[in-house]
Amino acid sequence: MSFSRLIRLSAEKKSIFNGKAIHARLIISGSDPDVQTNNHLLSMYSKLGHINYAQKLFDEMLVRNVITWTSLISGYSQLGLSEKALSCFRLMVLDDGIAPNEYTFVAAISACAQVGALRKGKEIHGKMYRSEETVNTFVNNSLINFYGKCGSLESARLVFDTMPEPNIVSCVSLIASYTQSGDNEEGLIVFLKLLRMGVEINEFLYGSVLGICAALEILKVGMQVQCIALKCGVRMDQFVVTALVNFYAKCGELELANRALREANKPNVAAWTALIGGYVQTGKCREAIDLFQEMLFAGLKPNEQTFASVLGAMGREKETRDGIHLHCSIIKLGFQSFTFVSNATLDFYAKIGCLDESFKTFCEMEVHDIVSWNTLIAGFLNSGRYVLAIKFIENMLLDGFDPNIYTYSSILSVCGDLPAAEWGKQTHCRVIKPGLDSNVVVGSALIDMYAKCGQLHNARKVFDFLPIKNLVSWNSMITGYAQHGFGREALEIYDIMLRCGVKPNDVTFVGVLSAYGHVGDLEAALQCFGSMTKDFGIAPRTDHLASVVSLYARNGQTKEAYDLIRSSRVEPNKVVWRSLLFGCVNNKDLDLAVLAAEKILSIDSDDVSARIMLSNIYSDSGMWSEASEVRKVIEGKTVKKETGYSWT
Repeated sequence: MSFSRLIRLSAEKKSIFNGKAIHARLIISGSDPDVQTNNHLLSMYSKLGHINYAQKLFDEMLVRNVITWTSLISGYSQLGLSEKALSCFRLMVLDDGIAPNEYTFVAAISACAQVGALRKGKEIHGKMYRSEETVNTFVNNSLINFYGKCGSLESARLVFDTMPEPNIVSCVSLIASYTQSGDNEEGLIVFLKLLRMGVEINEFLYGSVLGICAALEILKVGMQVQCIALKCGVRMDQFVVTALVNFYAKCGELELANRALREANKPNVAAWTALIGGYVQTGKCREAIDLFQEMLFAGLKPNEQTFASVLGAMGREKETRDGIHLHCSIIKLGFQSFTFVSNATLDFYAKIGCLDESFKTFCEMEVHDIVSWNTLIAGFLNSGRYVLAIKFIENMLLDGFDPNIYTYSSILSVCGDLPAAEWGKQTHCRVIKPGLDSNVVVGSALIDMYAKCGQLHNARKVFDFLPIKNLVSWNSMITGYAQHGFGREALEIYDIMLRCGVKPNDVTFVGVLSAYGHVGDLEAALQCFGSMTKDFGIAPRTDHLASVVSLYARNGQTKEAYDLIRSSRVEPNKVVWRSLLFGCVNNKDLDLAVLAAEKILSIDSDDVSARIMLSNIYSDSGMWSEASEVRKVIEGKTVKKETGYSWT
């Protein structure tokens, strides 16, 4: 067997030991290997990642041809050493005067794509067309990928449109170009055109389109694509399974995402991570943590994305001990070098109130990005450490980072909570200059801030100015009106929201039910309360129940209020029983008042306000001895009376 054949076999089996042994045998034999044998050696070293050996061999070669140069350029490009690859390409063309072939062009273009070198890539593209050779599909595919990664979508589309026979790789590359640039709609349009052209779907195209549907959260289209893929017999490999789980999770269909994972043959860690991330994004953090435990029991090792998602879940659930253990695992496995993992760690410690640990994590990070700063600032702002938070904002600016929409959102949130209307207005002025006031995240934060500060006319101005509104925008406006007693205005916004096709959530109904309370429309409130589950699949919470109970009680229908509490699946808390108690006191319903007070005291025996109200109703009913007994208990308590508040 020839040396060239042995070298190729070593490369195929990825055996650097055998390859070096053959190279050594060549040297010992004293024979002068020809250029073909040297090319095989150089290619082997490049493919196996030993680029230094490849370079040394290259330097010693007296005769080089286009294959020699292409092997070296490809080796550097595949290892991500793009500048070195492009330097070799220049030397090949200018110094040796060797004309590149299609493989050389692809290696050089791939290097340009890695570093986003648009100008250099265009120069190489021009050289291709000046050469006598016809640019084939293989080269065109690399050009589409290059232009897509550089964000030059028009050029990518032009290359695709001028191809005589684009293949499936061309289609996937073009769609990926649009999705990488955030233009998912155009990517979907391209896919639909390809279907009409009769292009067959494979697993890569299927996975890419599912990613588009996930990003756009268009469930029906994604399910139709799934049906087409099944009819075409697309193989359900790990890439497709992960894309399918991610699609359903991003669309909020967690049961279907779970089913896709369970029906797969040994799903990998990426599929598990996609499902865990879906549960975290929908606020089901306990289920996400349970899934993580199940994944570990299945023998799978978490990756950096898994750690980031699970830390987010543990922060929201205040799982301090498990979160700290997870942080230890991250350090042990070296995942803290990923900036987004360290950002998740920052956020975890901030959410459990360990700001010193959060700041320590920040200081230990090798690289900070805008998310790192935002997480640190938000953690201190939310904990009331305003002086330090402002100091961090100053340091962020000195470090060369400009505040983004999430920085401003955090600041505006605090301005609303304090409330600090003047600070909020100054921040509003700051976001107008870069045009961020039209952004839906900043706009929603502005609406919420002005509403909490009682400046509803300013909140409404921002709301009407927003070109695109999300659910937070609508909820902030509805809740703002309701909290300040403008029930009719809140219901007007809710009506417009439904006509716009926006689906309400549980927060929406808190504001709407409160608004019905202000206008005193019990019948409409009951219809709304029933429609939560019937029409929108939203399970009522205690604050929803408290609003309806309060409205019943204020209408003098305390018995109906009590019947609602008993028939509800929601476990009533102090707020619900207090709403009933207030109504009973006002309507002189002694029996139910005593019952409501006892329920409150069974939940919190130190609740003095409930005892005071119970004493007052005994006194109003002429039951002086019972009132005296309650007063004696109150005098024996050291707790203070709670400040009164209204839930409507």
